[in-house]
Amino acid sequence: MSRLLNIDLPQADVERQCAEHNVSVSVIEPLPGGGTHLVCVRPEGAEEMRQLFSEKLIAGIVQRYPFYRARGPW
Repeated sequence: MSRLLNIDLPQADVERQCAEHNVSVSVIEPLPGGGTHLVCVRPEGAEEMRQLFSEKLIAGIVQRYPFYRARGPW
């Protein structure tokens, strides 16, 4: 079961719903084309959000912002 969801709602709305349902978030970020990329800590939380946002889920592959990793001695 995937912990990942792409949701056609603003990040603030998704964060609020996760907090109201006590679903722990691992990663949350806005999507360039609109919507929110959400990764829940537990699969059960993701399933609960999947049911809650069933009408707002984005199907398929979405474009995300590039990730910047600072160079370090490691």
